[in-house]
Amino acid sequence: MNPDEPAMERRATRVAVTAVRGGDVQTRDDRLAGEEPMAIRVAGPGQAPIDVSITMRTPGSEAELAVGFLHAEGLLHGRDEVEGVELGDPGGLSRPDDEVLVRLRRRFDPALLAQRHFAITSSCGICGKAALDDIHVRVAPIPDGPIIRPEVLWSLPGRLREAQAVFEATGGLHAAGLFEADGTLLAVREDIGRHNALDKLIGSRLLAGDLPLHGRIVLVSGRAGFELVQKAAVAGAPILAAVSAPSDLAVDAAERLGMTLVGFLRGEGFNVYTRPDRIAVGRA
Repeated sequence: MNPDEPAMERRATRVAVTAVRGGDVQTRDDRLAGEEPMAIRVAGPGQAPIDVSITMRTPGSEAELAVGFLHAEGLLHGRDEVEGVELGDPGGLSRPDDEVLVRLRRRFDPALLAQRHFAITSSCGICGKAALDDIHVRVAPIPDGPIIRPEVLWSLPGRLREAQAVFEATGGLHAAGLFEADGTLLAVREDIGRHNALDKLIGSRLLAGDLPLHGRIVLVSGRAGFELVQKAAVAGAPILAAVSAPSDLAVDAAERLGMTLVGFLRGEGFNVYTRPDRIAVGRA
């Protein structure tokens, strides 16, 4: 799905393990999901780079991860603001993609970082009930629709799993997928972190000039926490589905933001926690 990914050996490294299965003991090779730090920086015209965040991520889609994170946190609003994305200096770094600089066409105000109460990690984003008011103000209204048939929802986890190359090798990565209302898979991104996978997915659409995500479905492979609702809502997604449970704060946020939140999407079952009018249950 993404031809610019690094070699599989960085995304899924080989290790030797002692595998015990009942009374059978074997030494064999296994693959583990890659995890490396990545620094996100931003700069406007004539500005020195400003440190925004450090996140632990699975290598791949670094530009998408950086711009997706900035967009989700309200620091970047569209493709036209991005002058370019640069990686670190290959002369000084063995892995230049461990540093990403997003250059903007406008000056970046560092005071925004203090206003967002940023921590040095992006694993959470803007957290807590106090953030709901902020998000509600800056998220554009999500239009009504689309209307999704239950059988389309049932098919999505299998389609997402089929597209997960690194999960097949390691069994240890989260994924975020973007689907049309008829179930057509548009894009999928993987990462060791649920938040990073969604940031990569959103970043890919931002760089393609394909935001907001009106009329589409976002599916995440784990649970649906508040921060994933936040990111999907900022991107304009009307429906967020998860294979596991949502949190109570995620449901509160989805309700306030007008998003349909689906959880426990497994087999031929799911729960709809907010805006069930977008799911064609009991319709002809």
